[in-house]
Amino acid sequence: MLTFVALASVLLLGIVPEQTEAISIYTGWERHALLGSDVRLSCSFFSWRGTSDDVTFSWTYRPDGSRDSISIFHYTSGQAYVDNKGPFRDRVEFVGNPGKRDGSILIKNLDYNDNGTFTCDAKNPPDIVGRPSSVRLLVFETVPIQAGVITGAIIGVVLGLLVLIVVIYYLMRFLVARRVFSLSVRSVSAGGFCCQGLEERPEPIPGTDTCVAKRA
Repeated sequence: MLTFVALASVLLLGIVPEQTEAISIYTGWERHALLGSDVRLSCSFFSWRGTSDDVTFSWTYRPDGSRDSISIFHYTSGQAYVDNKGPFRDRVEFVGNPGKRDGSILIKNLDYNDNGTFTCDAKNPPDIVGRPSSVRLLVFETVPIQAGVITGAIIGVVLGLLVLIVVIYYLMRFLVARRVFSLSVRSVSAGGFCCQGLEERPEPIPGTDTCVAKRA
């Protein structure tokens, strides 16, 4: 009976509890960086609601070969809390803009031990349901050429060869056509004479031969 009354009250008064919608979080897929350099790890989110004053960002780190993650950064209530005891002590800086849904951090003075997976989680109350997004960091002494660059170079070389082949083809056609035209002109010019040692009059006189002997 009480359940029926409560449901009727909701329908009659238009009282609908505030719903929680999903939030989508985005980071890069993989980052390459040089030993001793700084790297920016980007994190942003999409939510149908406006940015809340209670928006939060959290970053965790899992080293390569480990199953355990550690917290290295947390932003809440307008305050940023960074790792002051772990492997990133004094090396994490918040460079995001919560008002623009940006929770990016900067990792300074990279070391080989920093290789691992960084995971960002964001909440935009009442939108708090979402899957965290991860980015893998690889630290090198020299940054290797990425697969996309190699693929682009190969495509560029192939396209260049195709363009060169087309140019050579049309150039050969032009040279052949020019040669044929030159031979045609010579043939027409040769056919304009009656015989060797004779020349053609500019305008033939009716009833006479069109060719006369050359004057000595």
